[in-house]
Amino acid sequence: MTIERTLRGKTIFITGASRGIGKAIALRAARDGANIIIAAKTTTAHVKLPGTIHSAAEEIEAAGGQALAVKTDIRFEDQVEQAIATGVEHFGGLDIVVNNASAISLTGTLETPMKTYDRMHDINARGSYVVTQKALPYLLEADNPHVLNLSPPLNFDPKWFEGHAAYTLAKYAMSVWVLGMSREFAERNVAFNALWPCTAIATAAVRNLLGGEEAIQACRTPDIMGEAAWSVLTRPSRQCTGNFYTDESILAEEGKTDLDQYAVHPGTPLFKDFFLD
Repeated sequence: MTIERTLRGKTIFITGASRGIGKAIALRAARDGANIIIAAKTTTAHVKLPGTIHSAAEEIEAAGGQALAVKTDIRFEDQVEQAIATGVEHFGGLDIVVNNASAISLTGTLETPMKTYDRMHDINARGSYVVTQKALPYLLEADNPHVLNLSPPLNFDPKWFEGHAAYTLAKYAMSVWVLGMSREFAERNVAFNALWPCTAIATAAVRNLLGGEEAIQACRTPDIMGEAAWSVLTRPSRQCTGNFYTDESILAEEGKTDLDQYAVHPGTPLFKDFFLD
């Protein structure tokens, strides 16, 4: 007997889901008929950061899902607590958390103001921790609960620290939560996994920080991360935890190795992502 893999009826709390990878994950889940809690700050579109929680909600519902847009700054514990409670009350429970929201500054020690350092650690490290902590009481009651952090494998080659140690540490914290929490909750049915792209993904961060339109042409679309996340989140939580997946590795496990459909400009050499040897 084959069990259907689907996110239909699942309630998913996604941070930073108003654009980019977070929205792509939401849209893939929406095609199954999932309920999406969009937890992000943007309520007014910006010329360099298109998309708001409300426009994302419209796209999610057009794709077949149910959406609840909740303005949330994950740096603040009370806002996280309220957003999760609002989502649970609206949809009747919580099944999955995707910690996608992140801040980046690829700057060296002398070039990183403490305000920037604090922002990265408040969003990446602390933000993902507090979201997970506040969601866990509900996840522990779910049938197949997952926490998915958009963070890289823990690679301690000094080359990944020398030019941007503050960012690397803040991002690696999200991976440490996977490492620790997957063991802490191994007997309690909640899965903790990490997912990271092998190549750069066409997002506002790449366009604004890493090379503009030329860099975008050497990227894959966020859709590959949506499909990869779906492949993790539809697996049995007891059998799928403590993993550091890349988009390519999890899709290969699904038998999907032809990834040309995800290239922004097929045939253009792809820009490799950070933290992967």
